[in-house]
Amino acid sequence: MMEPLYVAGATPLHRLPAWVKLLALMAAGAGLFMLRDPAWLALACAIAAGFVWSTGVAAAAVWRQVRGLLWVLLAMALFTGWFLGPVEALAVVLRVAAMVGLALAVTLATRTSDLIGVCESALRPFERTGLVDAEKVALALALALRFVPEIWRNFQEIREAQAARGLGANPVALIVPLIVLTLKRAQEVAEAIDARSF
Repeated sequence: MMEPLYVAGATPLHRLPAWVKLLALMAAGAGLFMLRDPAWLALACAIAAGFVWSTGVAAAAVWRQVRGLLWVLLAMALFTGWFLGPVEALAVVLRVAAMVGLALAVTLATRTSDLIGVCESALRPFERTGLVDAEKVALALALALRFVPEIWRNFQEIREAQAARGLGANPVALIVPLIVLTLKRAQEVAEAIDARSF
């Protein structure tokens, strides 16, 4: 069973319409890339953390969602710091952290079906041009949102099982079973879609 990220609640963020939250998230993303001062970006991070906290989700659940990002942020900081200096590296890390925090808050406070519905409605006008199929794009987005948590959970389970067998340091022992499980699950989903003549 694939786990949604949505956490039920009655907070002000939960009550906002999904399209308002997505528009605000897009505007915030554009605004964050215009900010250069680390002080303002740190304030944006604090605001993002406040929004995540306001959803009522447990700190342990938030940690499970973001801990994998720490390695990405570290790599970005080292790369940017090497070429552009420590101030710019700090700005990049804070910018990405703030954006991820805001996106996580929206995801935690909005049903996946509502997010998909907004995206599908936004793409409807483009169907007349023949450029996109709104239903297929919405389905692809839904599958992506559902598969990411499942792939991460499978990775954790495989890592624990391989560590118990003494293979924790072997990347092949982690990657190969993960690919097999992911492809198997993808095949099952594809067969289910075909059976419904989508």
